Amino acid sequence: MTRDGSGRGGPERRRRDITDHVLSEGSVTAADLAARFGVSLMTIHRDLDELERQGIVRKYRGGVTAQPSGVFESNVAYRLKSMRTAKEAIAARALELVEPGMAIMLDDSTTALALARRLTGITPLTVITNFLEAINLLAVRPDIRLMALGGDYDPLHNSFLGVSCADAIESLNVDLCFVSTSAVSGGFAYHQEQHIVSVKRAMLGAAARNVLLVDHSKLGRVALHRVAPLSSFDRLIVDDAADGESLRDLDEHKVPYEIAAT
Repeated sequence: MTRDGSGRGGPERRRRDITDHVLSEGSVTAADLAARFGVSLMTIHRDLDELERQGIVRKYRGGVTAQPSGVFESNVAYRLKSMRTAKEAIAARALELVEPGMAIMLDDSTTALALARRLTGITPLTVITNFLEAINLLAVRPDIRLMALGGDYDPLHNSFLGVSCADAIESLNVDLCFVSTSAVSGGFAYHQEQHIVSVKRAMLGAAARNVLLVDHSKLGRVALHRVAPLSSFDRLIVDDAADGESLRDLDEHKVPYEIAAT
């Protein structure tokens, strides 16, 4: 193998392998990556610069992470791998709210995707979403009327966003809207990115009832933008790993919530 890693298929193959490793570990150091792939630190930093440009990872002093921060949302590949058990439990509880004849809206969260996977045998049912993962999943389901929300495609979230997406949502009226956010604290739901916030707000405004789906890791956290007060939601569903302090915060703000057993 050459010093630039070409023995493993060159820079593109190495960057794919780096991506897989970072998504698996969450956070790693640049020195560990250099040793793992047998290349120089300079080469690793060039690789990480490119992966950061693509929105796959976020660099920090001495290392790189796929984990979210208050201003950075993890890409969809990382979110699909994280908190799977909690998301499945939340989705199972949320499914109890869905009835035949409804029109429901799902955001581009991986928790809502877990719900989409469970939408079997509930007919007739109309599902509206901007999440390409959910669109591809439901497109082959003859028992579901699928409405795909268009807009500007965002590869980081694998969804359609922007003004045209928000405009399309505002022309609709659905029975139930299921959304998730990156952080919940002090009576508010938060997210790191403004263009995501505007679409989620439009979704909340288009529904008769809104349900917030959040795993326990999102409670007690804040992010850059307020999405909405928790009073905008008819129900919050969280998994049973939520700690007492976070639940007391929900009680203090009179947020109706349900705990999904994992």
